[in-house]
Amino acid sequence: MGDTRRRGPDQRVVVAALFVATMFITIMDTTIVNVALPSIARDLGVAPDSIDEIVVSYLVSLAVVIPASGWLADRFGTRPVFLAALAIFTTASALCGLAESVPELVGFRILQGVGGGLLTPVGMAMLFGVFPPAERARAARILVVPTVIAPAVGPILGGVLTDQASWHWVFLVNIPIGIVAFVFGALFLADHRRPATGGFDVVGFVLSAGGFALILYALSVGPTKGWTSPLILTTAGIGIVATAATVWWERRRAHPLLVLRLFGNALFRNVSLTLGAMFMAFMAVLFLIPLLMQTVRGASATTSGLVIFPEAIGVLVASQISGRLYPTVGPRRLMMGGLAVIALSTLGLGLLDVDASLWVFRAVLFVFGFGAGLVMTPAQAAAFATISRADNAQASALFNALRQLAAAVGVALVTTALSLARPGETGGSAAAGLGGTFQWGFYVAAVVAALGIVVAARVRDADAVATMGRPAA
Repeated sequence: MGDTRRRGPDQRVVVAALFVATMFITIMDTTIVNVALPSIARDLGVAPDSIDEIVVSYLVSLAVVIPASGWLADRFGTRPVFLAALAIFTTASALCGLAESVPELVGFRILQGVGGGLLTPVGMAMLFGVFPPAERARAARILVVPTVIAPAVGPILGGVLTDQASWHWVFLVNIPIGIVAFVFGALFLADHRRPATGGFDVVGFVLSAGGFALILYALSVGPTKGWTSPLILTTAGIGIVATAATVWWERRRAHPLLVLRLFGNALFRNVSLTLGAMFMAFMAVLFLIPLLMQTVRGASATTSGLVIFPEAIGVLVASQISGRLYPTVGPRRLMMGGLAVIALSTLGLGLLDVDASLWVFRAVLFVFGFGAGLVMTPAQAAAFATISRADNAQASALFNALRQLAAAVGVALVTTALSLARPGETGGSAAAGLGGTFQWGFYVAAVVAALGIVVAARVRDADAVATMGRPAA
């Protein structure tokens, strides 16, 4: 049993439109809330340092449902799972906007994360399902739009909405987009499912979801609570043990929840790890720049967001160029070159004087984004080149879980670098440069990008030939 076709618009157009709209709001939600946290704390009458759980609860909730996304899409079909996830996310966004206490807001953020955690992998599986291998580079250019623009737009939009209206609107802004996308999808989206999926692997779900969520929690709060605190050591330890148990259990199942054998596919594994290294550096820089702008230069949230935005323009420019070069150059050299650009530009951010013109920061961030675009398009085009259509949903779940983990690791690494540096240097060395604190954060991100080059070098262009518009050798 394959596709259930419906007459109407080209499914490539339908899926692409839905993917861009829904991924935009779900990914943006990881950054838009950050700038509103002080306002939320004041309005709800709590200390500013006690509401990080509003952000962490969303990230952990995403982590819990991603492992089940592949099985759900295969068993019930991509269309009903996608529409149900969109309905959950949109409804939860409305409830978040109406919340009157921190516990209420945290609870609704968890629900919002359930919807968002299903939307991302299921949407990607649908996208690669309707675009044949020869058109994957085109599909990858679509993937870049929400993946990169949303994190950059989030701080700007969040600052404007919070300053001009109220913090409630950082959640309510999702409602009209969600409603329009749901109606459009209900009318025009076709369905796809795998007939022989097997029963739901409850043990695999508990182990994988629990392990992944606990590791992400430890990575998210470890830098602030201290890596040696009993809470972090306990959650990280249990998370690692549960993840190891997941590997042991799933490899022995006839119908596993997570098809870990897909990591035996060299192209999928190496491209996923390369993109993971890129996301570690990418999210680290997106975390550091607003913090630097607001704590050292005293800029507003809106201004710091506008400083970041040229990065998104760089990505879009590079994605168009790399998409055209991909059939002749191949993924390996494009990804290696992009990571080299990321490493050098991130190093440049660490060497900049903190009093440098904001336009200098914007120029370097444009170059940084250009490097990211050189990596993202070929990586997302090549990753699924040797994955069968039947395994799309499962591969998408693994792909997105690794990306989510990479983003958390990247932020945790640079946050730890900041906490290990002497606190007094952050503001005291403003006249001389970034000083030890932020400087070392950028250096760590640059090293991560450089390590990604080593992984990218292991990618074989010949394995991705089906996505390059050439006949197989």
